[in-house]
Amino acid sequence: MFPDYDIIVVGAGHAGCEAAASAANLGSKVLLVTMNMQTIAQMSCNPAMGGIAKGQIVREVDALGGYSGIVTDLSMIQFRMLNRSKGPAMWSPRAQSDRMLFAATWREMLEKTPNVDFYQDMVKGLIVKDGRACGVITGLGHEIKAKAVVLTNGTFLNGIIHIGEKNFGGGRAAEKAATGITEQLVSLGFESDRLKTGTPPRVDGRSLDYSKMEEQPGDEEIGGFSYTNVPKPTQQRSCWITYTNQAVHDILKTGFDRSPMFAGRIDGVGPRYCPSIEDKINRFAERERHQLFIEPEGWNTVEIYVNGFSTSLPEDVQYEALRIIPGFENVRIFRPGYAIEYDYFPPTQLKHTLETKLISNLFFAGQINGTTGYEEAACQGLMAGMNAHQKVRDLEPVILKRSEAYIGVLIDDLISKGTEEPYRMFTSRAEFRTLLRQDNADLRLTELSYRLGLASQERMDTVIAKKDAVVTIKQILKDTSVEPGEINGFLQELKSSPIIEKQKAEKILLRPDVELDQLINALPKLTESLKGFTKEQLEQASIQVKYDVYINKEKELVSRMSQLEDLEIPETFDYKKIQALGNEAREKLNRVKPRTLGQASRISGINPSDVQILMVYMGR
Repeated sequence: MFPDYDIIVVGAGHAGCEAAASAANLGSKVLLVTMNMQTIAQMSCNPAMGGIAKGQIVREVDALGGYSGIVTDLSMIQFRMLNRSKGPAMWSPRAQSDRMLFAATWREMLEKTPNVDFYQDMVKGLIVKDGRACGVITGLGHEIKAKAVVLTNGTFLNGIIHIGEKNFGGGRAAEKAATGITEQLVSLGFESDRLKTGTPPRVDGRSLDYSKMEEQPGDEEIGGFSYTNVPKPTQQRSCWITYTNQAVHDILKTGFDRSPMFAGRIDGVGPRYCPSIEDKINRFAERERHQLFIEPEGWNTVEIYVNGFSTSLPEDVQYEALRIIPGFENVRIFRPGYAIEYDYFPPTQLKHTLETKLISNLFFAGQINGTTGYEEAACQGLMAGMNAHQKVRDLEPVILKRSEAYIGVLIDDLISKGTEEPYRMFTSRAEFRTLLRQDNADLRLTELSYRLGLASQERMDTVIAKKDAVVTIKQILKDTSVEPGEINGFLQELKSSPIIEKQKAEKILLRPDVELDQLINALPKLTESLKGFTKEQLEQASIQVKYDVYINKEKELVSRMSQLEDLEIPETFDYKKIQALGNEAREKLNRVKPRTLGQASRISGINPSDVQILMVYMGR
C-alpha cells in the first residue's frame, strides 16, 4: 500500500509543515502523516504571526526557503512593525492572519510541492532497528518504512484538556490525543516530562461594543515577511484594546477553588511569559487591571480571539468575568478557554541538527522540544527537515551559529541549557542582536539556502543586487559634500545644530534625529543621485551607516568568541576521566555532550575554570 519514503514527518502543525516542505524541496520523498487532514497548519492559539523576536525568526525562515513568511503575507489582515521607536535591532514585524485562509494557503502550497505525500492516521509507534529509526506504525496497523522520521507532535502526546473541574483527553479542542509514542521512547531510554499551555475563550464579535475600546489599526504602509514579491492586502482590519478591572478579578477569584491549576490537577509547568489570567491576578495582585488585545479571526468571520485572557477556570466563571469587561457586557461565547497538558522531551537529548542522540535518523521539532509559539516551531521544523534530508544522503549537516540567526540561538539554547518551562524567543536571548536584525535576514541566510538548493537563482540574484545597491548608496553618501547653506534650514527645522563648514552627507546622516528619506528630500543633489533605488535598499544602507560602530563591535566579539566555537570536542570524549572537573560539571557535560568548547561554556552550571580544564585536556 505504501512505498518506502526518505522521510516521514509526524504531525502537520507549523513544525511539521516546514519540515515536510524543506525536505521535499531539497529532493527527499516525504510522507506527512496527520490525525486530521482538515487541520493542517491550524493556528491553535492566536491568529497572528511574528512579534518581538518572533518576527525575526519568520523572516529567517523565509530567507532559508521556508513557507511561513509567504503564507503569512498571503493571509494577513493587518500588519504592524513593532518597536519602531527603538533601534533597528528591536524592530519586529507582526501580522494578524485570517485563520482559515492561513491554513488553506499552507495546505495548497504543500499540495503543490513535489515529493510530498499525505496520509491521515495516528502514529502510535516507531520502527527502530539497530538504534536507527526506520519508519512508523499507525493506529490502523500500517508499517510505513522510511530512512528518517521527524516527530512534530505539538501538544498531542498524552494531551489532557482542563476546563475547571472537568478534564478529558485531547490534543486540541475537539481533537483526540496521541498515545503510544511517549511510552515507546521512554522504554528506549528517553527522558520525558509534562508542560502545559492554555488558550482564551473565543467570542462572537457581533456581541461586543467596540466604542468602549481603543482601536489599534495596522501600519499605513503594509510591510510583510517574505523577501519575495508576495502581493499584500489593499486594506486592513483593526484590532482593539480593552482592560480587566478589579470587579473582573473578584469574579475570577471565586473560581480559584475549582481551578485545575490551583487545585493541583495540572502537573505541567506553564509558559512564564504568557500566563493565564488567573495566574496574572494571583502573581501580580497589586495590579488593578490587565490589558486585553481583541483580535479578529479573519476577513469573513465574526469570531474574536481574546488575547490576554487565557484561562482554565470553569465556564460559568469565565462568562461572568467576561461580562464585566468594558465592551463585553453582552458577550456571547463561542468556545470557553482551556488549559492543555502534554508530554515533551527535554531537548538536551538532541544534537544541534535536532537529531536525537539515542536513536539515529530520528528528529524532534516544535513543542515536543519544550518550545511555545508558531514561529519557534516553524524554524525547528525547517531545520529538522533540512537535516533529515542531509543525513539520509550522507551530506554535511546544517547548523546555524548564534551569530548567524535567531534560529541558531534558539536551537543552541535548547540543546545546551534545556528548558523546564515552555521556551519562547526574545531579543534579549540573542547576544548579537544588532547583527541579527529582521531587515537583513536575506543578506545573512539566502546564500546558504541557495547553496543547499532551497533558494532559487532569482532569490540569490535579488540578494546580490541588494548588496551591490547598498554599497553604492553608502559610497554616494560618503562622496557627497554638503554646504551649510544647503542643509542648515533643514537642520533648524529638526532643532539640530547647524553646520559651519562643508560636510559629507554620511556624517549628517549619523545624527540620531536625521533620517535618510528626510535628507534625500532636503538635498536635490541626493534626490537625483539616489533615484532608482528601492525603499528597502535605502533603509538597509541607512541602518548600516548609522549603526556601523555597533555592528563592527559585535563582529569583533563574534570573532573573539569563534575561537571557542571552532574548538570541536570529539563525540567519544569521556568527561568522567577528568578528575579535575567537579561531579556536577562531569555529569552535565556527559549528558549534553557539547559539540564545541563554546557550547560547553553555555551549559548551565559550567564555569570558566571548567572550560579551561577542558582546553588543557584537549591539548589547547
